[in-house]
Amino acid sequence: MYLDHAATTPLSAPALAALTSELSRSGNPSSLHGSGRRARAVVEQSRETLAAAAGASPSEVIFTSGGTEADNLAVKGLYWSRRAADPRRNRILVSSIEHAAVQDTVEWLEQHEGAEAVWLPVDERGLLRLDVLEAELEAAPETVALISVMWANNEVGSLQPIPAITALASRFGVPVHSDAVQAFASVPVDFAGSGLAAMSVSGHKIGGPVGVGALLLGRSVALVPVQHGGGQERSVRSGTLDTASIAAFAAAAQDAVAHLDQEGPRLSWLRDQVIEAVRRTVPDAVLRGPDPATDPTARLPGNAHFTFPGCEGDSLLFLLDMAGVESSTGSACTAGVPRPSHVLLAMGLTEEQARGAQRFSLGHTSTQQDVEKLEAVLGSVHERARLAGMAGHASRIETAGTRHRNAAPAQPADRAAASAPTATTRTDTRPTDTTRTDTTGTGSEGTAAHTVRTGAGT
Repeated sequence: MYLDHAATTPLSAPALAALTSELSRSGNPSSLHGSGRRARAVVEQSRETLAAAAGASPSEVIFTSGGTEADNLAVKGLYWSRRAADPRRNRILVSSIEHAAVQDTVEWLEQHEGAEAVWLPVDERGLLRLDVLEAELEAAPETVALISVMWANNEVGSLQPIPAITALASRFGVPVHSDAVQAFASVPVDFAGSGLAAMSVSGHKIGGPVGVGALLLGRSVALVPVQHGGGQERSVRSGTLDTASIAAFAAAAQDAVAHLDQEGPRLSWLRDQVIEAVRRTVPDAVLRGPDPATDPTARLPGNAHFTFPGCEGDSLLFLLDMAGVESSTGSACTAGVPRPSHVLLAMGLTEEQARGAQRFSLGHTSTQQDVEKLEAVLGSVHERARLAGMAGHASRIETAGTRHRNAAPAQPADRAAASAPTATTRTDTRPTDTTRTDTTGTGSEGTAAHTVRTGAGT
């Protein structure tokens, strides 16, 4: 039973039909003969279909190999273009809960291209602190190259206020990129109305094949290409186009968006059933991200993310897998050592809390039977994971929160001050050794930027 649609979702029927049809044919869409012209016609029709589904113009669709390439192209390309126009523009304002495709790209620009990253804090629900973004823009707008904030978080499902973010940015003439890989075809997404300069989407998250995606790029937005060659895709992304995958991606997008009015409420209902089932079975499990009961429009329809106190997320994952339920921890495992999610740490959780994470994500094949299966096995699985406890290790991860816990006990007069939310420098959990500017404080209330040294990876 599959509850990991946020990682990848099965091919939809229209996508499978388009893929198999095109795989039986040949033709390079850049060739001038009949087979090439036929392939080109398929690509351009797919471009129009995808553009309509995303609320964009066909000329704004740049096909890529997936969301990671689209993120790299947007962040690097915008940074290089903006800095070339004005060398003062070296700051990148980026949320602290981005996917690695954005985080690692920003860190690479710091290490190799003189960028300065300003990591914007989120609140305990995983929603961007707009007041901090506004303060950073007002402080030195002439130094900002771009802003990058994901539309929907891949771990806790929080939906960011993209129109409010772009409205702020437009006051200072700063372009905004958004990784919309999780949002596209899950919630209404309108590129033209969003105010974004660039937006990344991916095929395999919406029922299309792995290995194809797109960057939606405004027609007036200048972008320096990351790779060079034949000049395809507005000379922004050179390379022979994968006609079959592009056709399948467009078919999946058209189908998903056409059924969004029905599928969104269906998945929201199933998600709420998952939340209720988990709470009934494990009363001390904590829902992370916006609560649909109080914030019904702030969370992805198919996302339910919990932390289970006293349990290792990996233990839950493997035990659930053995019981026939496939889920995700939302964190990586390096050399067999569990690491907490940087998203949960940014939301103010302690390392121990974050290590008990489990994400259940739904998609077009999900049913009520899936929820019933989860509820039937979760109780015994949780008990076994709880008895196993947290994996013993001497963690070297240090955050604003862990620094307070590891410090010498405060004197009574100092305790109130020690617990107050303040902006601090922190050692982050990203796997690089570069300098970054961070606006994350102790928990979710950081307001000032600081330069810190990153440490072990998650």
